[in-house]
Amino acid sequence: MSKSKSALHKSSPISILNPIGLILISLIMVLPILNIIAQSFSGPVALSAGKVVLWPVQFTVDNYVTVLKQIPIWRAFSVSVIITVCGTLISLIMTASLAYPLSRNEYRERKYILLLVLITMIFHAPLIPNYLLVRNLGLLDSLWALMLPGAISAFNLFVMRSFFLSIPGELIESARIDGAGEIRTIWSIILPLSKPAMATMSIIYSVALWNNYSNALYFINNRALFPLQVKLREFVVTDSSDLANTAGDIANLSPEGLKMAVIVIATIPIMLVYPFLQKHFIKGMLIGSIKS
Repeated sequence: MSKSKSALHKSSPISILNPIGLILISLIMVLPILNIIAQSFSGPVALSAGKVVLWPVQFTVDNYVTVLKQIPIWRAFSVSVIITVCGTLISLIMTASLAYPLSRNEYRERKYILLLVLITMIFHAPLIPNYLLVRNLGLLDSLWALMLPGAISAFNLFVMRSFFLSIPGELIESARIDGAGEIRTIWSIILPLSKPAMATMSIIYSVALWNNYSNALYFINNRALFPLQVKLREFVVTDSSDLANTAGDIANLSPEGLKMAVIVIATIPIMLVYPFLQKHFIKGMLIGSIKS
C-alpha cells in the first residue's frame, strides 16, 4: 500500500510540473543575460542586422577595450566600490546596534521603538523633505549622502531582530554571570552566532547600494562623484556615440555593443560577491521559517 502511494506521489502532476516550471523561470532570468553578454562581444554589423541572439556574432572585444579605456568609467567604478563596502559596513553596524536591544526583554521601551520603525515601513517621506534633510546636514555633494540616508532598512531590522530572538537567552545570561559586559557579549557570542543573518543583510544592503542611482541624481552635482550606475544610465538612456567618438574609431564600434559592455561591467562585480556568502545566505533566508 505504501509503495503504491509513493509511486502515485512520484507520478503526480505537481511532481512533473515543478521541474518544468523551475526550468522555465530559470530560462526567463538567464536568457536576457546571455543575450546582453553575446551582444557585448559582437561586431557592429551583426548588431545592426539583429543577428545576435545567444551567441556572439563577429566576435570582438573592442567594446570592452573602449569602455575600459575611459577614465570616467574607472572613477565611477571606484566610487561604487567605496559606497558599497563602506555603506554595507555602516548599515550592518547600525542595523545590528538597533536590532539587538529591541530583541531583549529587559528593554522596556522596545515596543514603542518597534512601532515607530513599523510606521516608517507604511509611510515614506517624500523626496523634498529628504532633500532638505540632506542639505541641512551638509551632506550634499559628498559620498555620505549616498550611504547614510536609508542606512537602516525597517524590513532588514525586523529580520535581524527575529534572528536575535532565536538566540537562547541562557547564553547571554551565562556571559553576564561570567562578568562579560554588553559589548563583550555582543562581540564574543551574538555576532559569531549571527553569521547567517549578517551574510543575508550584507548581500541585501550591498546590492541595494551598488544598484542605487537615484540618490546620486538627487544629492550629487559633482560628476566626479557619480557612481557607476549613473554612468550606466547615461550610456543606456542617452546616446553612447560620444563614448565611441572618444575611442577614435567609431566605424568599428556600435553604440549598442558599448551599452551592453557597460552593463556587463556594472553587473559582474556584485555577482562575484554571492559565491563567498552563499553558504550563510541560504541559512539566513530561512530565518524564522524553522523553529528549533
